[in-house]
Amino acid sequence: MPKEWQPHQERKFVRELKIGQSYYVIRDLETRGARFEDAQRYEEHVFTERSRLTGTPRTDGGMTATELCRNWGPVYDTPPRNMRRSGEPGPQVGSPLGLDYRAHLDEAELRGLDKRLRDASDPRTRRI
Repeated sequence: MPKEWQPHQERKFVRELKIGQSYYVIRDLETRGARFEDAQRYEEHVFTERSRLTGTPRTDGGMTATELCRNWGPVYDTPPRNMRRSGEPGPQVGSPLGLDYRAHLDEAELRGLDKRLRDASDPRTRRI
């Protein structure tokens, strides 16, 4: 059963945290500029050391466990399902489909592709 720590449980999170284990938070993203992007992604944080002054676990970037839980919580110990990690490439909608794609094109699609090919291959209108 995956564990979850809410923002008000930062002390419990610090007590139960294991150095070297990955912890995950879900970030909401603004999609007005990119309507086809996911509205949520998850981030992975690994606590690698303890602070010399306070003894609080922290990441390589300097974020403490208390700060992560309080500001970005809830925190999970397993990655969320059906969600992309922050930094992974988005879905390739307009790209080639690859060799394993098999579908039948209807006549209207073939005519449209033929017209695009004829319009694009005119040597007089081609840019140099």
